[in-house]
Amino acid sequence: MKNIATAALMLSLGAAIVYAQQDPVTMLFSGNGSPSAINLNQPNTTTGEQNLDGNGTLGLFTFRIVRTSATSPQSSSACSGLFLPSVFGAGLFRFLDGSLLMVKVKEGGDCIDLAQMVGHSTLTLQITGGTGRFKDASGVLTFTETARPVLADAANNPVLFTETGEITGTVSGVAMEGESQDVRR
Repeated sequence: MKNIATAALMLSLGAAIVYAQQDPVTMLFSGNGSPSAINLNQPNTTTGEQNLDGNGTLGLFTFRIVRTSATSPQSSSACSGLFLPSVFGAGLFRFLDGSLLMVKVKEGGDCIDLAQMVGHSTLTLQITGGTGRFKDASGVLTFTETARPVLADAANNPVLFTETGEITGTVSGVAMEGESQDVRR
């Protein structure tokens, strides 16, 4: 009986070590972005949203992010064009197994090159939890993308964009794809 208890303890500790490790993540995506009908009521901002599909370390996914950006450009040493910082926002990844991974925008924004008519976004995303295999997830992701206008309104303001990019970072507390969180404990 003592050997069974020792084996169970060793197995639990081994699973806890694997469960606590930070796994590197790389995910590629493409999709679209546009102004949003959602109003986040943040002063001096506009709300936009992106709908993206991709694949990477964690499997096939869709990603929807809604965020506000400042309406007035601000200075940034990392941007030679117009820099519009992101003020507030959140996103939701959905994976093929039905698991959800939730993130919030910590910092970053859009750098707009008016001469080339291209935007570059860099956002730091804080993982705030999830469901399924992401129930106990935590970590930080970096979202980088390139956006190009596809359609403009009557005043020649771009309103629909192509979006391509990459998400990198580390995630902790994630069960392997297809494995439930309950199996890992």
